[in-house]
Amino acid sequence: MNQTSGKIAGINGNMITVAFEGAVSQNEVGYACLDDLRLMCEVVRIRGKKADMQVFEDTTDLSIGDTVEFTGELLSAELGPGLLTQVYDGLQNPLPRLAEQCGFFLQRGVYLDALPREQKWSFSPTAKVGDTLTAGETLGTVPEGIFEHRIMVPFSLPGNWKVEKIAGKGDFTVTDTIATLSDEQGHETNVSMMQRWPVKLPIQAYAERLRPEDTLVTKVRSVDTFFPVAKGGTYCIPGPFGAGKTVLQQLTSRNADVDIVIIAACGERAGEVVETLREFPELTDPRTGKSLMERTVIICNTSSMPVAAREASVYTGVTLAGYYRQMGLNVLLLADSTSRWAQALRETSGRLEEIPGEEAFPAYLESVIASFYERGGIVRLKDGSIGSVTIGGTVSPAGGNFDEPVTQATLKVVGAFHGLSRARSDARRYPAIDPIDSWSKYPSVVDQEDIAFARDIIKRGTEIGQMIKVVGEEGTAMDDFIVHLKGEYLDAVYLQQSGFDPIDAATDADRQKTVFHVTTEFLRTPMSFKDKEEARHFFHQLTQLHKDWNRASMEDDAFKEIEKKLRNLVGEVSTDE
Repeated sequence: MNQTSGKIAGINGNMITVAFEGAVSQNEVGYACLDDLRLMCEVVRIRGKKADMQVFEDTTDLSIGDTVEFTGELLSAELGPGLLTQVYDGLQNPLPRLAEQCGFFLQRGVYLDALPREQKWSFSPTAKVGDTLTAGETLGTVPEGIFEHRIMVPFSLPGNWKVEKIAGKGDFTVTDTIATLSDEQGHETNVSMMQRWPVKLPIQAYAERLRPEDTLVTKVRSVDTFFPVAKGGTYCIPGPFGAGKTVLQQLTSRNADVDIVIIAACGERAGEVVETLREFPELTDPRTGKSLMERTVIICNTSSMPVAAREASVYTGVTLAGYYRQMGLNVLLLADSTSRWAQALRETSGRLEEIPGEEAFPAYLESVIASFYERGGIVRLKDGSIGSVTIGGTVSPAGGNFDEPVTQATLKVVGAFHGLSRARSDARRYPAIDPIDSWSKYPSVVDQEDIAFARDIIKRGTEIGQMIKVVGEEGTAMDDFIVHLKGEYLDAVYLQQSGFDPIDAATDADRQKTVFHVTTEFLRTPMSFKDKEEARHFFHQLTQLHKDWNRASMEDDAFKEIEKKLRNLVGEVSTDE
C-alpha cells in the first residue's frame, strides 16, 4: 500500500487542498484524519505537489495542518455474491447494517464492508486445473436468488492465465481463496469470490459490443409502442416536479423484461427514497411471485446526504450493472435524478474555481454525461452469451424547462426521450409522456406504418383541439371534429393506463400488437354522424367499452366478446361499403 501522506493546506466546503510528498494519482482515495475519525475523500485535481480532494463527509472541525493519508487505490466497488437485495449509500456502505451500528443518525467516518464476510456461498467449479482463461471468464458459479452468479477471473488481470488450483464443490466466504492462477511468466495470484473494481472505469472484459436492436418490453403501452427502449439502449425521462418520473421508473422496474434492476437515487428527496425502500420489498415480482427486492439493488444518496457522494452513487450503480452484465444478464439501471448529480458537479467545479459554462455548470458537463450513458450497451461475452445494461435517467429541469443544459446534454446522447408534460399530469393523463414532443430511435413492438398514422392522428387532433378552444365547436368542420375525437379516443384507451388494474397496468408485447392493430383499424375507418353531439356520444361509448376491453384478460372469453362489440359499434357509423 502506498504510504504517501500530506497536510491540509486549504478548506473550501467539502473541498480540501492537500500538500503532499511522494506519488499521488487522479481519483485516488485518501482519508482526512480528525482525532479518531478518518473521513474518506477522493483526488479530483493534482497541481504540482498539491492535490484538491473532495471529502465524502461533513468537513466540520477539519483544520489546516491536519493529516491526510493516501491509500494508493482508486475509488472502487466490491463485486461478488451478496449484492442483490442490498441497500447501499453512494460509497457502497450497506445502510441497514450502518443503521444497526449508528442508530437513526448516520455517523461520519464509519465505513462497512459492502459484502457480508461471514456468509458462506455454495461454490461449484466450472473451470479445471490446466485451463487457460482471460479476464471475465468463468471459474465457477454460486446460486444467488434465482440466478447463477458467475465467479470470474478478475477484470484487472491482463493476458492469459492458467488455472493452477481450483476449489472443489463446497461452501466458502467471499474472501476465501477458490483458485490460484499463473500468468505466462509464472507469477501466481490467488482469486477469491470477491473482486474490487474502480467505479470510474467501465468494465470491458467482453468479446464484442453490439448494436442495441431488440426492444426492451416495459409493458407500458406508450413506451413500447410509440417511444420504445432497446435492450442495452439509453433513455431519459425529463419532467417537472410531480409529473410522475419516479412512479414511471418504479413501474418500469417492476414490469420490464430484465433480470436485474439497479436503482441509483442520486440526490432525490428523502421522502421519495423512503417510499421506494418501503414499497419494493412489498412488490410482487411478476416473474417469480416473490419480492421484487430479490433481484434489485438500491443505491441511496438523498439530497440530505453529502453532495460529493452523489457522483459516487451514479458510478457505483453503473459499475454493479456492468458486473452483472458480465454474467450474461440483462440489467436495468435507473438513475434518479441526473440533475441532482449535475448540480453536485457544478458545486465541485465552483470550488475548484474552474471556468463555468452555461448556468454555471462545468464546461465539460456534456462529456461527463455522455461518458456515463456510454457505459450502457449490449455485449457478446467471451463464452458467446449476451448481456446488456439499459440506462434510464430522470432529469428534473427547473420549471419543466427542457432547454436547460442538463436536459440538452442528455438528449444528445440517449436513444429515446420520454418527456413528461405538466399539462398531461395536471389532467391526470398517466403516464404523462408527451406524445408529440417525445421520440425514440429504437424499433417498436408494432408496425412502424401504424405508429406514424397514429401519431399523425394525435398531432392533428391536438391542433384541432387548440383551435376549438378559440373558435368553438360551431366553427369547426365535422371532419375536423371527428379527427379531434379520434385523437382523444386513442389517448384515453391506449396512451393512458390504470395502475390500479392488474391487467391494464402491465400490457405485454403480444397484447399491444393485437390491441393497437384493432385500434388503428378503427381510427382509419371513415365515419358519419348527423351532428357533433351524436359523434361525441359515440366516442364516449367506444372509449368506455374499450377501457373494459383493457381490463379483460386475453385468455378469457370476455376479451373476444368485447372486441366483437367494439367492431359492431364502429360498424354502425362506418361509411365503408
